[in-house]
Amino acid sequence: MIDYNKYPLPARKRHHTNSSYYIPIKDLKVIPAGYPKVIDNIDWRDYFLNGVSPSKLDIGCGRGLFLLTLADKNKDTNILGIEVRQWCCDWLDNYIKNENIDNCGILRYCISNGLSFINDGTISDIFYLFPDPWVKTKHNKRRAFNLDFLLEVYRLLSPGGKLYLASDLIEVHQYHKDILSMFNKLTYSEIISYKDWNLPFTNKELFCKRENIQYYRIIAVK
Repeated sequence: MIDYNKYPLPARKRHHTNSSYYIPIKDLKVIPAGYPKVIDNIDWRDYFLNGVSPSKLDIGCGRGLFLLTLADKNKDTNILGIEVRQWCCDWLDNYIKNENIDNCGILRYCISNGLSFINDGTISDIFYLFPDPWVKTKHNKRRAFNLDFLLEVYRLLSPGGKLYLASDLIEVHQYHKDILSMFNKLTYSEIISYKDWNLPFTNKELFCKRENIQYYRIIAVK
């Protein structure tokens, strides 16, 4: 369990950040201050004690309950959390370093710029859980989940590797299914039973359970 008395979350932080941070840099006419650095290469020694590249990715890890729990349950596996919001990354980086979690790293990054710094076929699991929905039609372009994203997922996953998706909005869930069907290179199924999911809870998932909000899950396999 995370000790929030020892590691209090920053007060009054907005859930969302600058909307331009979600858009690939090539599509921006003006790059806003604070835009996440575009990365070509990474020295994994800066993120993991053993210096080995990650085999699991938590994309949009937010406040990190899922990320930290997963790392604790898989101590021999390097897990990288990717998040666009600076305050989340700062809080998680402080927690990871002070608690000496050697197999967990946090990277502030916009995944819409691609993940070329990770080698082909090296990832066993990618988690994309409860992403910002951007429900207004004019904001759909800010959704990272698209055909380009799935091309990166397919490149990164090892044979039999899995992409996990979750959302509490039926329209986002349907959107995920539509894009997966268009891509047509991953076999996916909707998950109803928790025993078929068998993953730690996210912060948002716990909120949904407390408030009795329905949510939807998908596993896609390479």
